[in-house]
Amino acid sequence: MGFDLANFSNVDKENNHVEFKSAQNGLPNSLWETYSAFANTDGGEIILGIAEEKSTGNLNVTGVGSPERIKKVFWDTINNPTKVSNNILCDSDFNEFTLDDGKTIFIIHVPSARIELKPVYINNDMLRGTYKRNHEGDYHCTKEEVSAMLRDAYPTSYDLKVIERFKLEDLNADTIRTYRRYHEIYKPNHPWNKLDNEEYLMMIGAAGISDDDTIHPTLAGLLMFSDANRIMTICNGYFLDYRENLNPEHTRWTDRIQSESGEWSGNVFDFFLSASRKLVQDFKVPFQLKDMQRVDNTPLHDAAREALVNCLSNADYFGIGGVVIIKNTDSIEYKNPGSIRVGRKQMLRGGVSDPRNKNIMKMFNLIGYGEKAGSGFPGIVDTCLSYGFAMPTIEENAELGRTSVTVWLKSKSDTENEFISEKLANFISVDVSSNSSDNPSDNSSDNSSDNSSDNPSDNPRYRDLTDSKKAILSYLSHHGSSKASEIAEAIGLSPVRTRAILAELCKHGDVSIIGANKNRQYNVSTDERI
Repeated sequence: MGFDLANFSNVDKENNHVEFKSAQNGLPNSLWETYSAFANTDGGEIILGIAEEKSTGNLNVTGVGSPERIKKVFWDTINNPTKVSNNILCDSDFNEFTLDDGKTIFIIHVPSARIELKPVYINNDMLRGTYKRNHEGDYHCTKEEVSAMLRDAYPTSYDLKVIERFKLEDLNADTIRTYRRYHEIYKPNHPWNKLDNEEYLMMIGAAGISDDDTIHPTLAGLLMFSDANRIMTICNGYFLDYRENLNPEHTRWTDRIQSESGEWSGNVFDFFLSASRKLVQDFKVPFQLKDMQRVDNTPLHDAAREALVNCLSNADYFGIGGVVIIKNTDSIEYKNPGSIRVGRKQMLRGGVSDPRNKNIMKMFNLIGYGEKAGSGFPGIVDTCLSYGFAMPTIEENAELGRTSVTVWLKSKSDTENEFISEKLANFISVDVSSNSSDNPSDNSSDNSSDNSSDNPSDNPRYRDLTDSKKAILSYLSHHGSSKASEIAEAIGLSPVRTRAILAELCKHGDVSIIGANKNRQYNVSTDERI
């Protein structure tokens, strides 16, 4: 396996996904903090044998001292449960390179750990040995962050937990009645419609049997159907907030619904009904008939509600900050406590459904909302792009434990519209894993038929590119000048692999470089832009 040091001249030095360590005098102790941080966040590469000079930001190739001994120490340590709680690496994650001057470099790929294995911690101390990664580097996780990972690792969906403190009488009868009416309208012949409330709540997962054989609400039932003051005794950070900022002249919101107002129940289901109505009330509905009935919904209505259901079903109601929905003149922001369980890359691709609150998602499914197939976010993307809107964006703050999805309600710029084709939507579902070949002869064909002159498939050079290169070009066409780390995170490749592919694209003139060293960015070459 070859190694081209030139690839690392373009790296953003130590960032979210790359960590350089000298290892000239042995295996550095800080390696294990970084291992824990990468495993508990989005993964990354630990590069042993290259150090960064803090004063200048330049990279200094030191080489690994006594490579065979350090390699043995590494594997002995990572398999020692008193030092590392879980070894999530395989042999292919550890790569060794010998440079022309004889120096040895180790590149260790640390994937994001499976959710049931988190937290990954060190020194046999979960509370003090658990780390995460942010733009500043590795940091100690708080007790609340560790607790959130443990809840996510719960063997069954945590919202199925029976809450013995409350009885079924503590649920809001009006909310339950409204929910059942929605279920009857959506599925008029469903057998559960004939059940009494106790049996019905058991069947939908809103109630369960405790160890003493008595029936109590589940956490999902409490969240969906109780009142805010009761919910907050279990989930201290519980808060639901819908805001509208539709008048630029106002410094505050023009409309607001929040769970602590005392003017309504404050539960998740009633919030969904109110917020979903307000989200779409000013969406234009073209006149059309179906079975002689006017159709009052459009794909955009469905996408806005789908995003709301996803937000409520994936919120960590024990986290901080609560669920916040903000409707602006040109966007809708969906913010919730909790990380993305399937990871940002898988969320973009779709196909895997793993909501944090599976039972809440099930309840929405029963009345016709939500997406069980795991294609919810790609469907939202497709809808927005079909309207000519900008691609929805995802932001995940690991340190705060919050996720934000912004659905844009405005058109892309003229420049973007000139160069973006439907390939942009397609790249999120392309398999661009690090195992895929980047040899053009191994590339699976992409024969989209479009006679438009600005379609990339009309360019013979484009058709010869691998899926990974197409994904990079599509990303740059949409986002403009970008750092290698940003591209890697978006398309699902490791930063090291992304930089190698970028070097090839630059060599062939497909991509141009802007700036130097740690400020270096990439963009599609003017005459090759797609």
